[in-house]
Amino acid sequence: MAPAPNDISLSDVRRQLYSAVICDALDSIGYTNQSPRTPLRQLTSSEMIVGRCRTTLWTDLFHEDPQPYELELKAVDSCGLDDVLIAAAGGSMRSGIWGELLTTAVLNGGCVGAIVDGAIRDVEKIRRLGFPVIARGTCLYDSKNRQRVVDVDVPVEIDSVVFSPGDLVVADEDGMVVVPQKVESEVLSLAWNKVHEENKVRAAMAGGMKATDAFDKYGVL
Repeated sequence: MAPAPNDISLSDVRRQLYSAVICDALDSIGYTNQSPRTPLRQLTSSEMIVGRCRTTLWTDLFHEDPQPYELELKAVDSCGLDDVLIAAAGGSMRSGIWGELLTTAVLNGGCVGAIVDGAIRDVEKIRRLGFPVIARGTCLYDSKNRQRVVDVDVPVEIDSVVFSPGDLVVADEDGMVVVPQKVESEVLSLAWNKVHEENKVRAAMAGGMKATDAFDKYGVL
């Protein structure tokens, strides 16, 4: 029996849903730009990330920073249960803006993952901590005097897709998708229903039904 739309929890999303079906649900109600088309990839874990956006906005630096790490540490310390740290760095590979120590700090608060539109470092150490990080790649350089956080808990963009504080974000091997809070219940209900219809289609085709006939019967692909 399907839960009521408002009763679909983050645990339900982790167990039953995935990024593509949520993206399809968003498409169906006119939200057609909710998944960045960027070469971000899972670097430390294949575990799916499901949580609430905790956003940071980054910029490149080319001078000595009088207060390095200030807002970065504030963001890390404010991360709570089921948060996902979003580092919107515009794809900059100037330094590794996420590493082992920040990972250790956010784990204390219950953060479930990080999405970095830029570079990270300490990959093997983060992997041993079991913390999923999605990023463009790696860079050995420290962020001091190279990059810094300029704002926290504000809407940010990755590839023109807006990530707002508190929005639901789901990321797996296929990519990532962000669900605005105002449509979250509707989207999760649609995704839930589609997954269970897909199960029927899969069973029908496994039993020998042609794909065309299955689509005609169930209307799901």
